[in-house]
Amino acid sequence: MEKQRLDKIIASTGKWSRKDVKLLIKQGRVLVNGVPAGSGDEKCDPSEAIIAVDGEDIGYRKVTWLMMNKPVGYLSATEDGRGETVLDLLPQELQRQNLFPVGRLDKDTEGLLLLTNDGVLAHKLLSPKYHIDKVYYTRVQGQLEEADCRAFREGIVLGDGLHCMPAELEILSVGEVSEAHVTLREGKFHQVKRMLASRGKPVRYLRRIKMGKMTLDPDLLPGKYRFLSEDEVEKLRE
Repeated sequence: MEKQRLDKIIASTGKWSRKDVKLLIKQGRVLVNGVPAGSGDEKCDPSEAIIAVDGEDIGYRKVTWLMMNKPVGYLSATEDGRGETVLDLLPQELQRQNLFPVGRLDKDTEGLLLLTNDGVLAHKLLSPKYHIDKVYYTRVQGQLEEADCRAFREGIVLGDGLHCMPAELEILSVGEVSEAHVTLREGKFHQVKRMLASRGKPVRYLRRIKMGKMTLDPDLLPGKYRFLSEDEVEKLRE
């Protein structure tokens, strides 16, 4: 990795502003490989240098990837005048890292949502060219049947003329309220809800549980998040 300005590296963690970093260096609280930093102009390779503030590693990441269990009531956006966004669930240090949601979930939908500042990989994950599978758990009003599964496999044409790609509908239980898994290879506006509504089975609950090889962590409660491991990010790249 090429060398970068020390103040830029430290500020990129989101924990301190450039102004804060300048003061920290002046106070002798920043060490680079065990030696007090002279100024923010100093350059080093953040992947090799050991940079510490008050004796603690700054936790530098070239890019950040988070897995969130998005709760109902939040918008999948970086900012929106209509209500709170998923970024409002993050601490200030992460809000300052220019994170954005990879794709979107409706306000009343919960489940797996990835957030990152890695624009290149995020673009690939969202590109129609790659057809990344997205799996949802849903509860619908009415009794699902094989004819619904067949319609999904053949590709549903919605009332506005939208041709949906073939998808999978796996029935989990049948009753007054039925349960199912839905697998899509695209992500049109309200698509799961619209496809099921076209079959006369309105959605009562929807949660995304998988995206590509990434499965929602069962230990994540709604509104909580965690960092992805290097192995998990590598799975995304695959």
